[in-house]
Amino acid sequence: MSKKTYVYLILILGSLTALGPFSIDMYLPGFPAIAKDLHTTAAKVSLSLSGFFIGISVGQLLYGPLLDRFGRKKPLFIGLIIYILASAGCAFTESINGLIFMRVIQAIGSCAAAVASIAMVRDLFPVKDNAKVFSLLLLVVGASPMIAPTVGGYVTAAFGWQAVFIILLGMGVAILLAVFLWLPDSYQPDSSISLKPKPILLNFWKVLREPQFYTYAFTSAIAFSGLFAYVSGSPILFMEVFHTDEKVYGWIFAFLSVGFIGSSQVNTLLLRTYKSEKIVNIALISQVIIALAFLFVAINGWLTLSLTLVFLFLFLSCIGFTNPNAAALSLAPFTKNAGSASALMGALQMGMGTLISVFMSQFEEPSALPMVVGMAGSASLALLVLLIGRKTITNQVEIQQDAEATFLH
Repeated sequence: MSKKTYVYLILILGSLTALGPFSIDMYLPGFPAIAKDLHTTAAKVSLSLSGFFIGISVGQLLYGPLLDRFGRKKPLFIGLIIYILASAGCAFTESINGLIFMRVIQAIGSCAAAVASIAMVRDLFPVKDNAKVFSLLLLVVGASPMIAPTVGGYVTAAFGWQAVFIILLGMGVAILLAVFLWLPDSYQPDSSISLKPKPILLNFWKVLREPQFYTYAFTSAIAFSGLFAYVSGSPILFMEVFHTDEKVYGWIFAFLSVGFIGSSQVNTLLLRTYKSEKIVNIALISQVIIALAFLFVAINGWLTLSLTLVFLFLFLSCIGFTNPNAAALSLAPFTKNAGSASALMGALQMGMGTLISVFMSQFEEPSALPMVVGMAGSASLALLVLLIGRKTITNQVEIQQDAEATFLH
């Protein structure tokens, strides 16, 4: 693979991966304006975020088998068209329930891009390079939390929140054209894969039973849900507790994204010396310590805007190390079922995001505590899952080695 082809692939796959985050981040500064226009509360508007997570969770499970059965590009085209139409629906809705519904449909379209991009990393690059490629994709994805809320804040202030969804519609069209013109077919359709419910569920169960998959997929999903707690809680925290405006909120969101992006790129350097397993372990322990310290300060009422930014920067930096390595370790055992494995991994991640965002929406009174509790709880539970799951992986390896030794003798 030439360097030019490599760069093109990273940019296109990164754009596909970034479509969902842009759809999440870009409208966040518009929460107060949406609440005012649709005669509801910011907490109720946050349910549109929960709806998006639900759509991605369900949609990924649907697209996984489709990507393995029909190849990567056809289901991807369908998903992008759904996304474009739903973005138009979001822009012209006149009720909060209509917005929530259209956000679910928009998510079902966008998750085709997310699942296809992850599966195509496994198709197009050697397994040993997957963690590095995921880190590079995070660099492209990292532009979304830096650019999206900032642009969203200015667009909302100048043209209204509806204009944000018109821009997302345009992004969907541009990505659809890029996929059609420049993205190669990376996987031969496999007609042996059934689309009936029972075989699909059995295939997912086969993936889920792999110890390395369930250990790192659940660890990644639970740890990453701390990011969803931040995304769901930050509009209320910064604009209603600390009283920043839409533009300042966008710049704060961009600043905090530097930690997430920077650590994901430092990760590519660390992979030259350390294995993914070790990086995940150290990063997750650090994430727990930071989150518990954040919770202690919040409970005692010592939080200031500056201190909040410091804790969030450090917490998000840890996720930048945890996520790409855990994703690579989750998918490493698979070749034939890479599409289903990536879909299941994504569904777990978004499912956890849905739970934590619904939890956040239950608190009408503006406060930092719900967000911080969600972050501390997710990090602590993820570490517990990792410690338990690693024992299962070790036991499986020992059993396989014993079986091989018996066979050889």
